[in-house]
Amino acid sequence: MIVPLTRQKFDQLVPLIATGPQYKYYWGKFSNFLQRLLVSVVAVSVILLIRAVFGLQFGPIMFFLGVIGALFWLWYPVFQASVRNAKSRRYKYSGFFRGRILDWWITDRLIGKQETVNSKGELVIIENREKRINLEVGDDTGFSVELEAPLRPAHKVIARGQIAEMIVMSNRPDLSSIDDFTEVYIPSHDLWVNDYPYVRQDFFNEVSRRLRQDRQERPPRRRRRQYDE
Repeated sequence: MIVPLTRQKFDQLVPLIATGPQYKYYWGKFSNFLQRLLVSVVAVSVILLIRAVFGLQFGPIMFFLGVIGALFWLWYPVFQASVRNAKSRRYKYSGFFRGRILDWWITDRLIGKQETVNSKGELVIIENREKRINLEVGDDTGFSVELEAPLRPAHKVIARGQIAEMIVMSNRPDLSSIDDFTEVYIPSHDLWVNDYPYVRQDFFNEVSRRLRQDRQERPPRRRRRQYDE
């Protein structure tokens, strides 16, 4: 089941500016922070060097560039998340999808290689692999998508047949062709399965709750033959 969403509601669900979880995602590990900090130090050093060599004064432009460079380590994760959000927001239409988990399986992904030398002086290549969970989510209409995310201990409760929800995106008004989708939410376990937190969870849960209430309060449809009678 796919329920079309208004553009206003979609903009609330997938905001342009990075949310807290999205900022945390792109903040990365300590090594990523050190890389950004190094860029900040180099940027400030270059500006000071230019000022010393050319005898330039710190005007508004130089001051602005200096602040931008000095705070690169802080604002760059916001920029990365906002760019990724903008790619999702380029789609004209969206919908709230509710289906079921049709299948799931575990795979390994190669995330990097490291070269080292063993005790015999031989070159050894160590592969860094990450276990990933793969979900196939679909409904009775035949629509289905596959999602891949890092495997977490909380994923052990996932089973076939569980209700699964997500936001789907398309450039067609009738949503007949789905071009992209967000993370999957499993309401029975309050569990999010994702690699990147696209949606605002508070707004998503509100939409999910309202749709469940509408479905429960909606009177059952009578058969057309009975209605004609």
